[in-house]
Amino acid sequence: MSVSKLRIGIAGAGHFGRYHALKVAAAPRATLIGIHDLDLERAKTLGWEVGAPDMPFDALLQQIDALIVATPADTHHGVASAALRAGKHVLVEKPIASTLAQADELAALASERGLVLQVGHLERFSAAYQAMAARTGPPLYIEATRIAPFKPRGTDVSVILDLMIHDLDLILTLIDSPIESVEAVGAAVASAHEDIANARIRFASGAVATITASRISARTERKMRIFAQHGYLGADFNARKLTVVARGPGQAIRGLDGFSSQEIGWDEHDSLAAEHLGFVAAVLDGAPVLVDAAAGRRALAAALAVADSMAAARHRMVASGLIDPAAAEPNR
Repeated sequence: MSVSKLRIGIAGAGHFGRYHALKVAAAPRATLIGIHDLDLERAKTLGWEVGAPDMPFDALLQQIDALIVATPADTHHGVASAALRAGKHVLVEKPIASTLAQADELAALASERGLVLQVGHLERFSAAYQAMAARTGPPLYIEATRIAPFKPRGTDVSVILDLMIHDLDLILTLIDSPIESVEAVGAAVASAHEDIANARIRFASGAVATITASRISARTERKMRIFAQHGYLGADFNARKLTVVARGPGQAIRGLDGFSSQEIGWDEHDSLAAEHLGFVAAVLDGAPVLVDAAAGRRALAAALAVADSMAAARHRMVASGLIDPAAAEPNR
């Protein structure tokens, strides 16, 4: 594009919509044109905060170059497809859509029209991920834990699409191999959807990943452990600390000749601002899209495979009398 500033609109004035609006309002290469939300009072309130008007959806589309979609997950496809058909670039929050067919349609619309379609897998822009990816070889095994106390926000979808999908996306980026099988269990405890989940994923390469996600825990914990042929990396995201065990300089490890341990920190940065910079650069400068529609679809496919495996396990538990039949069909 030949414009110097990208005219951006926000669809969705909720928790994440507010963060997006604040970032766009402060961005040097973007202009916030307006806010749309079905809740008019919420749109007006956010508009007052960021200095942009609340607008009907069709009117907003007429005045923008790009739309950020931060509406509920089950509306992502409808809102994003309308924007793409109107010739607007789109940054859509994760998950890209509710089904793979919807994800494929969004990808096709963007490709046919030569538009940028970026998916909001925010962890890819984090300093933590960049520090990890720079210090690990091809993983043999990954163990990821992401747990947090209960909050009503995000319970319109299961914990798989709310929290686990972050780690699924990172693992799929670190392990460049098709998924061969998935075994998963979980339960809906405090909401109508699964609130706890554990999945074991086997890849065609032979690599394995185990992922635990919970939004009903007593504490917050975000950790990832990566085992590779020549060493080990442990990441504590809350403590901003990497523990690296490998051959080379560092603290010697008794009994492991030639191996040492290092603790490495990272300087945190604003991941959402980095995500926005990437989106604006992709539209204005033709820069590569870091998290494109293919990446969004891949993460969604993995999440749906986890959900399907979990449903199958739940039915086996009902058949064996382990759980109540009423728990067999939580909404997903």
